[in-house]
Amino acid sequence: MARFDIPDGWTVQAYRFAIDPTQQQHTMLRSHCGAARFAFNHMLTLVTAVMDQRAAERSYGIADTDLTPSIGWSLPKLRKIWNQRKHEYAPWWAENSKEAYNTGLDALARSLDNWAISRTGLRAGKPVGFPRFKTAARSRPSVRFTTGTIRVESDRRHIVLPRLGRLRTHESTRKLARRVEAGSARILSATLSQDSRCRWYVSFQTLIAGKIRPVHARRSPDPVVGVDVGVKADALLVVAAPDGRELWRVPAPKPLAASRARLRALQRRAARQHGPYDSVTKTRRLPSKRWQATTARIGRTHGRAAAIRRDVLHKATTTLAQQHQVITVETLNVAGMRSAGGARKKGMNRALADAALAQIRQMLSYKTRWYGSDLVEADRWFPSSKTCSGCGGRKPNLTLADRVYECEHCGVSIDRDRNAAINLARLGDTQSSVGEQGPADSGSAAGRGARQETDPTQVGDAAGCEASTRLYTTSGGGKAGTVASEGMAA
Repeated sequence: MARFDIPDGWTVQAYRFAIDPTQQQHTMLRSHCGAARFAFNHMLTLVTAVMDQRAAERSYGIADTDLTPSIGWSLPKLRKIWNQRKHEYAPWWAENSKEAYNTGLDALARSLDNWAISRTGLRAGKPVGFPRFKTAARSRPSVRFTTGTIRVESDRRHIVLPRLGRLRTHESTRKLARRVEAGSARILSATLSQDSRCRWYVSFQTLIAGKIRPVHARRSPDPVVGVDVGVKADALLVVAAPDGRELWRVPAPKPLAASRARLRALQRRAARQHGPYDSVTKTRRLPSKRWQATTARIGRTHGRAAAIRRDVLHKATTTLAQQHQVITVETLNVAGMRSAGGARKKGMNRALADAALAQIRQMLSYKTRWYGSDLVEADRWFPSSKTCSGCGGRKPNLTLADRVYECEHCGVSIDRDRNAAINLARLGDTQSSVGEQGPADSGSAAGRGARQETDPTQVGDAAGCEASTRLYTTSGGGKAGTVASEGMAA
C-alpha cells in the first residue's frame, strides 16, 4: 500500500551522489547506522521472546485468551514499544536522530510482514524466512531520513541532513538542484549507505514533474526492436529489427573476469593474515589491521567491477528506451539458471553473474515508463533461439555451444543471437499491432505469446510504484494485517 498517491504527470526517481564526509561526520554516520541496527535487533529479540513464550504456554494447554499479550508488527506499534524501552536499554539514544531508530524498526516491520505473508503462500517468489539478527560484518550500513531538514545546497557541492549537518558531495548535484529550484522536483526522503568500497552515498527519493523523453534524444527509424541478451564477450545485447536487420550490439565488459587475477592475489593474502576466525581453535578473534586493509582492497575491487558493469547497462538501456517505441526482451529465470550445476558449471555461473542479465530487464521496466516507450516481455518458454527467423521452423536440439543457427528446413545460416533478436522483434511488432487483444501469431516468431508490462497512458503512476519502496500494511486491518496476526499467534 503506497504512502501517498503520486499526482498525475509526476513520477518518482532517485538521485544518487557520492559524499566525502569528514572524520567526525564519518563517526556520526557509523553511529546512526549502528543505532538502526540496534533498534532492529532489540525489537526482534522482544518479538521472538514473546512468540516463544506464547508457543510454550499454548503447549501447556493454556487458552488463547490467557496467553501473554502479543506484540503488533506494524511500524507505529513497534515504535511505541521502542519509545517506552529506549531509556532503559539505550540510554545513549539522544546522540542520534530519531530517524536512525525508525529505519531499523521499519526494516523489521517489513521483514516480519513479508515472512508472515510468505507463510500463507500469498507472496510471489521464493519463501521468505524469519528475520535474522543484523551484524556489523554482514549487514550493509544504511539509514534513511524522511523528516527534518533535507535539502540540496545552491552551491551544487553540499547537502544538509538532520543531525549530520552540511555534508560535501564528491560530485556536482546540479541535476537535482536545477529541478528543485525550478519547482519541478520535490525531495521525499534521503538514504545514506556505505558500499563495499567504504564509500558513502546519499540517495534522494524525489517526485519529478514532466518526466518525458529528452528533446535532444535521437529517434530511431526502427520503432520496434528485439533485444537478445547473452554472456559472450561480443554479445551482451544484440538489437535487431523485425525485417531481419541487426541494428547494433553491445559487447560484454566482463569486469569481474578482468579483475580475477587481482582478486585471487588479494584473497590469498587475506587468507595468510590474522583474520577474524581461528581455524585451529574454531573461535572468533580480533582481526589484524593488515587483514582489514586487505579486505577493504578486495571490496574496492569488487565495487569497481560493479560500477563498470552498471555504467554499461545504464547507457545501453537508456539508449533503447529513448530511441525506440517498442522493446521486446526475454523473461529469463537468471536465479534458476545459476542454482544448479556445481563445480562443473562454475564458469557459466560466474559468467552469468558478471553479465547481470536480470538488471537489464529491471532497468528497462522503469526507463520505458519514464520515456513513454512500451516494454514487451516474451514468455519464459518462448523459443526465440530455437525458432528460425527465415521460415519459422524449430530446432529443438540446439545447444549452448551452437553459436550459428543452421536451419534444417530452409538452409539459412545466421548468428544465433541475431536470430533470437529478430524473433523477439517480430513478436513485439505483433503485440504493438494487436494492442489489448493478447498474444497473436507473429509469423516466424510464433510462440507462446508475451505480456505487455507498461502502459504509456499511466507513466506517472507506473513509474512511482516501480521506483518507490512498497510499504507494508499495518497489522490491524486488511489482508496483510490478518496474516501478520495469525503468524504471530502460530
